[in-house]
Amino acid sequence: MTMHDVASAMRRAETVLRRRPDMGLHDDSPATARWQGGLRVVAGHANGVQVQTDMPSELGGTGDQVTPGWLWRAGLASCTATRIAMAAAVEGIQLQTLELRASSRSDTRGMLGMDAVQVGPSDVRLHVRISAAGVSSERLRELVETSYRRSPVTCAIEGAVPVALSIEIAAA
Repeated sequence: MTMHDVASAMRRAETVLRRRPDMGLHDDSPATARWQGGLRVVAGHANGVQVQTDMPSELGGTGDQVTPGWLWRAGLASCTATRIAMAAAVEGIQLQTLELRASSRSDTRGMLGMDAVQVGPSDVRLHVRISAAGVSSERLRELVETSYRRSPVTCAIEGAVPVALSIEIAAA
């Protein structure tokens, strides 16, 4: 799909949603994770795409797959990159470079229930590298900042969306 096609699709969607705002609310595709033994898990999408995760060998995994935390960072980076590309398409900005790197710092003791340290990342960084011929640095910075604020993954992280946990005990 070309960036012109992306811009056209976004404009059509906006037109429809202005007339029928109720059509904007929808259930997102669920991610289903199935334990494979050891610390290996396979996450699957309804369309058949699967992603394997594992933990580093220091924590009992094989270390040959990405970790769930890496998938979280990848989601942050790819969602924000997608939102930037969408905005650029609508504004007719032809991107030449768009690369995002999400990194974080965590203390494993939290995951292990040791000491009084935070479980999960305590510091997250998102670095954006972007260029577009004939577009000022200020305009590109504004494009990134606006897109960042409209990225669903970013908003879920910064808004600390609550998770409703339900537990089903399966027959052994």
